[in-house]
Amino acid sequence: MERNGEISAIQKNENYCLFYRCFGTLLVLLKLCYIILTIIKSIIMPTKNNKKSAAAASRTPEAESALKELFIDEIKDIYWAEKHLASALPKLIKGATSEDLKQTITNHLEETKNHVTRLESVFASISEKAVTKKCLAMEGLLNEATELLSDTDKGTEVRDVAIISAAQKVEHYEIASYGTLRTLAKTLGYSEAEGLFDETLAEEKNADTLLTQVAENYVNEAAATEVE
Repeated sequence: MERNGEISAIQKNENYCLFYRCFGTLLVLLKLCYIILTIIKSIIMPTKNNKKSAAAASRTPEAESALKELFIDEIKDIYWAEKHLASALPKLIKGATSEDLKQTITNHLEETKNHVTRLESVFASISEKAVTKKCLAMEGLLNEATELLSDTDKGTEVRDVAIISAAQKVEHYEIASYGTLRTLAKTLGYSEAEGLFDETLAEEKNADTLLTQVAENYVNEAAATEVE
């Protein structure tokens, strides 16, 4: 009986030893995997950063100057656009029938005035004089808005649909413009301008969303049942 007990104890000890050896091996393997992943990460991350640094370093002074010139021209362009939009929006407000639409455009008119002021802050942040450059795209969009007003009857929901259409075309143009300007500001290292553009971009997107809500909540359906 004692002999069997001794054998059983020996086997038990051997099992414990085997378990601890396996467990120890597993820990070693896990640590090795961690080291390998750390090495891979240390290789990949600098490569990504190096690519960005290399791209920035590869820009010649001439290229940087040309990009900055384009950037400034685009700011002048949207500066003209915002100023003329601020003058045109009261006509759309006056022509609208839906109170929700009137209020939505009225709110955006105040935002547009702030956009003009914000652009002046952008000019100041990059040490440039606030100057406008005629925006042919906005001129065309505002001319189209005027035509839509003249082609629809006063006091109808159909006119409201036309006003929403014109307003959203303007918003989509501005969203594209401010998105581009924000990216260029980041590329050129103008962090303050980037933040200002980001604020305006968010407001333009919100204005577009609100116009869609007005159209879908009431105006479109009302226009569809309107009798000439």
